[in-house]
Amino acid sequence: MNDDPADQPTPPLREDLRLSEAGPGQRGDPAWVIQDTVVNRFYRIGWLEFECLLRWGQSPRRISEQIAEQTALKPDVRQVLDFRRFLEQHQLLRPGPEAVARLLGRSQGNAWMSWRWWLHHYLFFRIPLLRPQTHLARISRHMGWLFSPVTAWLVVLLSLTGIVMVLHQWDTFATAVVESFSTEGLLSFALALIVAKTLHELGHALVATRLGLRVAHMGIAFVVMWPMLYTDTGESWKLRSARQRLAIASAGIVTELGIAGLSTLGWALSDPGPLRNALLYLATTSWVLSLALNASPFMRFDGYFILSDLLDFPNLHERSGALARVALRRSVLGLDEPWPEPFSPARRRMLVAFAIATWLYRLVLFLGIAVAVYLFFFKLLGIVLFAVEIAWFIVMPVWRELKHWWARRKDVVRGRRVALAMVLIAAVLVLAVPWRTQVHARGVARAEQQLRVYAPYPSLLQQIRTAGRVKAGDTLAVLDEPDIAARSQGNEASIRGYQERLAGLMADPSGLAQEAATRQRLSAQFEQVRAARTEMARLNLQAPFAGQWLDVNPDWRNGQWIGSRELIGVLVDPSRWQVDAYVKQDEVQRLSVGSSVRFYPEGQPVPAQGHVIAIGTTRVNQLDHPMLSSRFGGPLNTVPHGEALVPAPALFHVLVQLDEAVPGLKETRGHLQIEAARRSLLADGLTRVYAVLLRESGF
Repeated sequence: MNDDPADQPTPPLREDLRLSEAGPGQRGDPAWVIQDTVVNRFYRIGWLEFECLLRWGQSPRRISEQIAEQTALKPDVRQVLDFRRFLEQHQLLRPGPEAVARLLGRSQGNAWMSWRWWLHHYLFFRIPLLRPQTHLARISRHMGWLFSPVTAWLVVLLSLTGIVMVLHQWDTFATAVVESFSTEGLLSFALALIVAKTLHELGHALVATRLGLRVAHMGIAFVVMWPMLYTDTGESWKLRSARQRLAIASAGIVTELGIAGLSTLGWALSDPGPLRNALLYLATTSWVLSLALNASPFMRFDGYFILSDLLDFPNLHERSGALARVALRRSVLGLDEPWPEPFSPARRRMLVAFAIATWLYRLVLFLGIAVAVYLFFFKLLGIVLFAVEIAWFIVMPVWRELKHWWARRKDVVRGRRVALAMVLIAAVLVLAVPWRTQVHARGVARAEQQLRVYAPYPSLLQQIRTAGRVKAGDTLAVLDEPDIAARSQGNEASIRGYQERLAGLMADPSGLAQEAATRQRLSAQFEQVRAARTEMARLNLQAPFAGQWLDVNPDWRNGQWIGSRELIGVLVDPSRWQVDAYVKQDEVQRLSVGSSVRFYPEGQPVPAQGHVIAIGTTRVNQLDHPMLSSRFGGPLNTVPHGEALVPAPALFHVLVQLDEAVPGLKETRGHLQIEAARRSLLADGLTRVYAVLLRESGF
């Protein structure tokens, strides 16, 4: 008895499958679609697979021989066996007794108790909510005007008008968006998201209905526990026209862009109030979802299907990924693996580049999702789900590819193996050797002694010194306050009057009783004159130390009023300059007092030399230099806490003494390179991982 699978009859196909002709491929080759009517899935096949189906039931060897005899195709038995495995994998063959028993055992058993069941349903599951075909047909009949060219051009024109009007009041629009980030605003955004996504899916469904397709169901899909509306438009693969499939795929984005444009116009025309706020939420949500999320071709969102239809390239992710894996094996291992599909070199390079971009995009996205999952759930469950995310989406694909590399290791030529080993050793050395000697930080250079000069109270400018060098005690500015001068003159006149009155009382024997009161009033007038002179002395602003007098407003003139909050000038000592630097928490322990420093002021290519003179022992609770905060265009992220700006993540203050002044003699923002204890990248990574594990180990 011959047990070779190539000589065994192929099992029969399921009787409920439907086969229909699809549009030709990009090179004109014919194509067909197999429809699984039970789950409403569609599988596109080519000429060879179609010829196999025509002869199905015979042995794979006999099928390949007949195709070679009766057509221009010259298939191999392996290709027929691969097609059989494809049909078995997608349950398109009639199940035999063993398969029926296996499926029956699964259905009768507690499948939900399996970790595989929970893993699959945690990562992705769908809940159909309604079968909308009857309602869609009725809506489509009454809303045909939506699909006319006149409507499309009108929406485009109104949307452009709205965008132009918003640009003319952009400050108001931006302020409204920023102010909407509150608890109430986030709830409103969520409601706008529901409205926009509902209309988005309705757009897909209506276009599919107008093209004669059946929308099996609509519902909610959960991707890593995140709910998303979905519409089953799988029957679009029945359409032979790629343009019609493109219309269905792009209907959602077109709908959202129309909503965004009309909402933008509505916001520009509305008066402040609830309606304008609602239009703001709807406009911003629709713009962001359409342009930033749905248009991405790197996930299986609308952008992916649009790109697939534009290129007429089904299964773009899978086919480009297969090409990229073979390209890596050929370029890295030097293997002469056959390409999965024949393409021109230019098209192959484009598909490989697209696959690599998709891998990088998904790596960043899945890492972000894993962190979000960890943060949203309680700690133990968050750790488990985080591990599942990393293992399923990142580790397992890499592990499968490395297993293939290991299985083919004997096919790699000796020279290539030696080169790869050297590259691996070099990478280990780069990671393990402690060659990192610098810590990077951000900071502000300032004079060790500096004085910002203000008027003690609103006063008249009498004289101001021009910018330049000054000595200690030099007058910087002379001010005048007429009310104080007038009060002082009045007090002096009163003093003269009281003195004359005392002289008269001394000559009058009856005036002895009034002498004590008069002397008391005279003493009060002397005190008021002394206080007025003290206040007037404060208006004579002098330099407490020698230095450089800077930042004097050249437009000021004698006789003009100066407020108490107006800066008159800045006096700095140019001989000694320091930098307030801010270092990350995990790097501050590598620093020591006396370490050499290079400070690169912004816009200056030549650094200033210096050394560390003090290192903070506690995290900074408030950023003393607002120019470093991201809220004011600086490089450090901060979160507001009342009026204070708190760095996030934690930073430590390091004080640096510079050997010379910075150019311009002004507070200057810059970048620092601080010599530190040597540390390898591997040690840094392990230290950070250990710190995270230690921090998160408490439950």
